[in-house]
Amino acid sequence: MLLIQHGQIKIKIPFLALLGVFSLIQTSPALADNTNGKSLYLQRCAVCHGADIKGTGPLANKSNPPTPDLTTSAFKRRLSDYPGVIVSSIILRPNGNLIPKTLQENGVKIPPHAWSVKDLRDLHQYMSGVISKTR
Repeated sequence: MLLIQHGQIKIKIPFLALLGVFSLIQTSPALADNTNGKSLYLQRCAVCHGADIKGTGPLANKSNPPTPDLTTSAFKRRLSDYPGVIVSSIILRPNGNLIPKTLQENGVKIPPHAWSVKDLRDLHQYMSGVISKTR
């Protein structure tokens, strides 16, 4: 049980019920901040992926392998099959040192960022929205 107190009002809520409610609320697309997601994308991702998410950024062809187009039907299927692919790419870095190496080799400095869960959700929502709108 979790005790929540606001002024004189005390409410006891089963912890698992609270988690369930929070998970529904926090993953709601309506709550994702597309302004924050777009800003993060443009500041941190567009240099390679391009503003259009099609792998058209100034460093897109300076990495090996080149930056992929995330609007292809193959990537859309991957995103549909594995909705966490965008966030896991940020956290797990499946290409190892590729991004920092490409940035360093091309003299591009992107300041470190302490990713919050909200940031990751916002970025995912923004990118998913752009990807789903492309043909």
